[in-house]
Amino acid sequence: MIQAVIFDMDGTLIDTEKYYRIFWPRALAEFGYRMTDEQALALRSLGRPFAPRQLKAWFGEELDYGAVRQRRKELMEECLDREGIRRKPGALEVVSWLKEEGVTTAIATATDPERTAKYLRSAGLEGYFSHIISAVQVAEGKPSPDIYLYACEQLALAPENCLAVEDSPNGVLSAYRAGCRVVMVPDQTQPDENLESCLYAKAGSLLELRDLLEKDLHMGRA
Repeated sequence: MIQAVIFDMDGTLIDTEKYYRIFWPRALAEFGYRMTDEQALALRSLGRPFAPRQLKAWFGEELDYGAVRQRRKELMEECLDREGIRRKPGALEVVSWLKEEGVTTAIATATDPERTAKYLRSAGLEGYFSHIISAVQVAEGKPSPDIYLYACEQLALAPENCLAVEDSPNGVLSAYRAGCRVVMVPDQTQPDENLESCLYAKAGSLLELRDLLEKDLHMGRA
């Protein structure tokens, strides 16, 4: 039975994943590197130590990951401050409904705690989650299972009783490796055959996720 739902944030609840796809290449270009769209997509939800390793593998050991990442954050924050944070369709409806149903919800995100709080507040999603877990709290980020294992530990629940909602391959792999049931709501790309095998289900939107959860919750209570 599902006892908690753990959401990824960027690309799942808020429409920010697309900006990483834009601003990683722009930041790298300022340092003299050219990033392809395929490379930018591969970075989605990729955490420490994997992101620095991957960028150095692509562009050379001399790449200053910290400087590039800081510039990407600056560019992205300027854009978000200007354009605002938009929720993904159905985000408020599904978290409101889960709260009404008494289902515990949490966040497991690659974003640092300060920006996570800012983004959720800006999107009108503040106050819906019992726990907000950031990858900075664990040894390894996604696709390592650490963040989901830690989230389950904080919730005092077994991973198999937690449903993870993710939009990207690295996020799906993280939750799957932790032992959670994973629903993917694809954002920038669809899952390939290998990733499909890791999924409990795939939903076209968060509203479709609600329909799936409603069925599961009612079956569990029957």
